[in-house]
Amino acid sequence: MDWPIAEVARMAGVTARTLRHYDETGLLVPSRIGANGHRYYEEEQLLRLQQILVLRALGLGLPEIGRVLSEQVDEVVALQGHHRRLLAERDRLDALAGTVSRTIAELEQSRKDGKPMAINRPENLFEGVRPSHYEENMRDFPGIAEAVGRQAATMSQADADAAHRARTAQMIRLAELMAAGHPADSEPVQDEIDVQYRALVQLRAVSAAEYRAIGNACVDNETWHTAYEAIAPGLSTFQRDAIHAYTTNRLT
Repeated sequence: MDWPIAEVARMAGVTARTLRHYDETGLLVPSRIGANGHRYYEEEQLLRLQQILVLRALGLGLPEIGRVLSEQVDEVVALQGHHRRLLAERDRLDALAGTVSRTIAELEQSRKDGKPMAINRPENLFEGVRPSHYEENMRDFPGIAEAVGRQAATMSQADADAAHRARTAQMIRLAELMAAGHPADSEPVQDEIDVQYRALVQLRAVSAAEYRAIGNACVDNETWHTAYEAIAPGLSTFQRDAIHAYTTNRLT
């Protein structure tokens, strides 16, 4: 059985124009084109569309979704992976909602008391506010992703949260250097990049070319770019340029 494009659009809550765009880009090709020129979709295409929409909801761009789907063979395995991502995103959003709720309560209480807000545990402000899917977005670097995955498998939730906070702290330190006017190739910035690089090579040897590619991903990877820009506008480009300078000056 197959369904016409209008019916699929209605079921999925998207427009027919969106489905045509997915076809034109090769992301979702219909099972057939009818004599009337309309696109028709079978169950296989509906399952693929579900995966596309799930990944879109997780914040992936269309090019990245295309790469994810091209690597998948078994639908059940693919859906299991998407399910894990959704559960992780749910947990992250729950933590974020809790963080915002606590901050609202503390602000309201401080206003009632007529006093400045006192933060007992500053790290709580950043619970759930972190570069999401760090390990997942390493998939463009398979060897490194495998090493990161092995480390993650041995970490407790507390350890994982601490690692996320440490990465956020690194980003903040770099943003502070940028705001202070230090060029990307200046010694203080390069020392900070060296700390990042040394932490990475503890997991696996990373060549200059690989590290340079990671620098490019700070700008090109949608999730990473968003995380850096959330800390400070221009930080993603500054991080990339700093890594490029590091690979030229210290890894060659």
